[in-house]
Amino acid sequence: MKKESIYIDHILECIEAIREYTSAGENEFYSNRMMQKAVLRELQELAESTKRLSDEIKETHPGIPWSAIAGFRNVLVHDYLGLNLQQVWHIIEVDIPVLYQALKKLSR
Repeated sequence: MKKESIYIDHILECIEAIREYTSAGENEFYSNRMMQKAVLRELQELAESTKRLSDEIKETHPGIPWSAIAGFRNVLVHDYLGLNLQQVWHIIEVDIPVLYQALKKLSR
């Protein structure tokens, strides 16, 4: 679990950074390119770290869409010009808090 905890902690750090970066709200996110770039980079790192978690960890949380997170990482890296910022904001508002709560329980 020690190796797993490195990735879990990193994912939690990414989420905390995203929360900090977006604390000014949705309108600021849409109008601030630097904020967008910072958030997208954190999402990329977060997704990369989830890919490194073991199948055992992923199986204990089947409600988390692990393959969708990995797929989104590919979009962030390879299809960045096709990103929909409204979709990204939805991820920040809806999906990230669920992931945070699930992983927070694992980090104890």
